[in-house]
Amino acid sequence: MTLDPAYSADHTGFHVEVSDDGIAVLTLDRPKANAIDATTSCAIGEMFVRFDADPDVRVVIYTGAGERFFSAGWDLGAAGEGEAFDSDYGPGGFGGFPELPNRKTPVIAAVNGMAVGGGFEIAMSADMIVAAEHATFFLPEAALGILPDNGSVRLPRLLPRQLANEVLIGSRRLTAAELAQFGLVNKVTSAEHLLADARALATAIIASAPLSIAAILDIGRQTEFMDIATAMAHIKTMDSYRTAVDSDDAKEGTDAFNEKRSPVWHSR
Repeated sequence: MTLDPAYSADHTGFHVEVSDDGIAVLTLDRPKANAIDATTSCAIGEMFVRFDADPDVRVVIYTGAGERFFSAGWDLGAAGEGEAFDSDYGPGGFGGFPELPNRKTPVIAAVNGMAVGGGFEIAMSADMIVAAEHATFFLPEAALGILPDNGSVRLPRLLPRQLANEVLIGSRRLTAAELAQFGLVNKVTSAEHLLADARALATAIIASAPLSIAAILDIGRQTEFMDIATAMAHIKTMDSYRTAVDSDDAKEGTDAFNEKRSPVWHSR
């Protein structure tokens, strides 16, 4: 695999490693709390655009440096210097990917500590979450006179309404174990094993066909609010559905099964 040299370049506020198996690890690194300003968010967003256009990048693991903070969300220091709450945060919205349209590349949040405000919103926007045992999740925005815009939309769809409201307007903090009980966290693990367990999940994902993964993510986005009958009729009209089921990879997968070998995906 020939990796884009931009992955290993110096980036302000984060760094990226892409392994030969196509697993990218993006690590926020903004001491002391991995808070994100608009400049950093825009740069991460451009990186996610690059990831999504690169067929060699199969999964992205998003984590934070250290063990105290995954991310403290919006950088209030930048706010104090005049950055507006509704600034331009780049092509994927705040944090780089939550609003990236038609994203094909799965994202795993490896939550290494406190996920606060926008940090929690980044985690809940990921396709899967692996969390350290000591990780906590909360949304303090209402107590600061601002809004958890992404969280206000997403969290009531992920948790029972009353619990979501307690988090959104009652400042409740949730542990990794509590979120696991509600299915928001795929695995709770030790800080020591966090990245290894996230990589194990990523390895399971890359065993599947890239076009199938892209179609499944697209189906989830497009049919989320449809009834089942409408959704089943709709997916047959989707370009991503037809691309996957009519692909050479669809034949390769069934051939490999019958020949008792591992498939070789070509994304076509």
